[in-house]
Amino acid sequence: MARDGTVCAVAFSGPTADAQWPGSRLIAAEKANTANGLSLAQMALSTANLYAPVQPGGPLFGLQATNPVNPAVAYAGDPSTFGSSSDPLLGKPIGGLVVFGGGLALYDGKGIVGALGISGDSSCADHNVAWRVRAALGLDKVPAGVNPNRKDAIIYDLDPGGKSASGWGHPLCAGTEAEVAAELGAGVGGSIRK
Repeated sequence: MARDGTVCAVAFSGPTADAQWPGSRLIAAEKANTANGLSLAQMALSTANLYAPVQPGGPLFGLQATNPVNPAVAYAGDPSTFGSSSDPLLGKPIGGLVVFGGGLALYDGKGIVGALGISGDSSCADHNVAWRVRAALGLDKVPAGVNPNRKDAIIYDLDPGGKSASGWGHPLCAGTEAEVAAELGAGVGGSIRK
């Protein structure tokens, strides 16, 4: 996604567009929109950083309802072109806000240039994949963030009651995503399963 909120590229993995959840196309675009729209030149927020603050009683409760998806863009075009260079999302603003892992702002060292969104697995795995894609693109020059390492990594600090110690936490997912995130530098906290 470009900094102006328009979709620049849409891609899918696997042999066909329906080799992953068909809904992932829009979820990924909305994750990119969220990370782009809520990150600044001097500070990044990943979509994973938004989970805890939007819960009831949180300082951003209700955020998800503030920027609805654009249905005229989301449901336009021929589905056979989804994920191709003719995808009907291209060049258009999708809107929408997603508040779980998979969306990251893109920084080139001079400032923010847009965002990317990944969907198709658990939100924790999507965050890790997005982290790797951003690094591969060389657009990972994040100036600051809300986690203890001053980046936009996922923070696993929810207590059993769902309260985040940092205020920016995300739940653990069922697999080994927290361990992978720790290895990549894409996450902090979480327990290493034995």
